[in-house]
Amino acid sequence: MSDSIDRPGIDRVPIIRPFAPQPTADGSRTFYSEEFGEFFHSHHGAKQEAESKFVRSTFLHEQARKPVIHLLDICYGLGYNTAAALETIWRENPYCQVVWMGLESDATVASAAITHHLLDDWSNDVQWRLAEIARHQEFEDTYFRGKLWLGDARDTILKVRESGFGADAIFLDPFSPPNCPQLWTVEFLRYVADCLKPTGYLATYSCAASVRSALLEAGLKIGSTSPMGRKTPGTVASWSDRKLPPLSQREWEHLQTRAAVPYRDPTLSDVPETIRNRRHGEQETSDREPTTQWKKRWKSSNS
Repeated sequence: MSDSIDRPGIDRVPIIRPFAPQPTADGSRTFYSEEFGEFFHSHHGAKQEAESKFVRSTFLHEQARKPVIHLLDICYGLGYNTAAALETIWRENPYCQVVWMGLESDATVASAAITHHLLDDWSNDVQWRLAEIARHQEFEDTYFRGKLWLGDARDTILKVRESGFGADAIFLDPFSPPNCPQLWTVEFLRYVADCLKPTGYLATYSCAASVRSALLEAGLKIGSTSPMGRKTPGTVASWSDRKLPPLSQREWEHLQTRAAVPYRDPTLSDVPETIRNRRHGEQETSDREPTTQWKKRWKSSNS
């Protein structure tokens, strides 16, 4: 399969019928978004990505010892990150109660994942609960209480924040920053950070300098997670740097370049083109080191 399925994926690929399952390297399947020109998951393995980049990075196998865990899944999509989280939590502690909130703009994606049996790799306890979420957007029983908020995540994150929800783990999983900049801005991530408990962890697949600098500007500490099938790592963030895998010198220097100029959306309402243009203008006037120089320096040091 072509590398064009990888994330963050900017290159366009041939149009595929909406919600036609596409195989990934670990045998799990994903969808392609015509709106964003990207696949929902890495071609190296959709299921592996959920387990490695999101579940392990937020230490859920350890957090499952708690009687109650709060999860926030931003850009719920097919439900893989939540499915992997529930599977891990209930394997470690079958009596753990999970309080869950998800943000998603398109409810038909979750429904299509159920229709195409994409969650069949997980246990029945996980499958039928997420099927209820896909059908009704809300579900509650003894061990799971969940609500799927539909709409622009910039609006729904405010509702989550106003509810007083505090997450032990946040999965930040929008499409790539160039294609979906509105969900990687400093302003949006500040509200996301407000929903993270003092002892909680936020994980994302992205290692973009713009994303990392936005997380830092939101007040969080950041660490680098292990690559999954490729060279680039992901990012984990928390209010404390306790247990965070440190960034390399190369990664820290990347944060001093123009690539680290973050996306901004002061009113949480700008269209993507406006957000991209605003960042480009700030990069043009920045006195930071050009990213090309950083690349050349590290290429020569490794040669």
